[in-house]
Amino acid sequence: MNSAVFLDRDGVINRPIIREGRPYPPGSIAEFEILPGVADACQALKNAGFLLVVVTNQPDVGRGTLDRGIVEEIHQVMAGRLPLDLVLTCFHGGEKYGQPCECRKPQPGMLRQAANRLQISLPDSYMVGDRWRDIDCGKRAGCKTVFIDWGYAEYLRETPDHLAPNLEEAARIILRKNL
Repeated sequence: MNSAVFLDRDGVINRPIIREGRPYPPGSIAEFEILPGVADACQALKNAGFLLVVVTNQPDVGRGTLDRGIVEEIHQVMAGRLPLDLVLTCFHGGEKYGQPCECRKPQPGMLRQAANRLQISLPDSYMVGDRWRDIDCGKRAGCKTVFIDWGYAEYLRETPDHLAPNLEEAARIILRKNL
């Protein structure tokens, strides 16, 4: 079985768009900016033997406020710059929009799907995210969790296993724990 690091996209890999203390995804390829240190952190995790899987909610597509083609273009650029093994996306708008599903974080569906496809041991893996949904998802899947704290105007519901200011430090924590 493989170990993986599951990565949220917005706020972990790329700079989120902040409005009124809340993060939003980039609305165009021009707004997509990979954060400093992300490529090196991903390469270090990859060199240590981890699979890298991006798991991202993109509910604006299901809500009709963002074109799916833009999200897919962003993912092409991201996958071209980072050593990723898989990118999974939930496009559903959520229950409020009549689109309940098992893949939208905090549900663990995307992590379980990746585990089945790539033979991943969830207890030997990590979920890295910047929102409560990411941490809850990782906990529900049985992963260890690392929370990247941007100071958003929202609260965690579950206690993460580790805290980090960015993916570089999250990678250092994961690598230290797995020596």
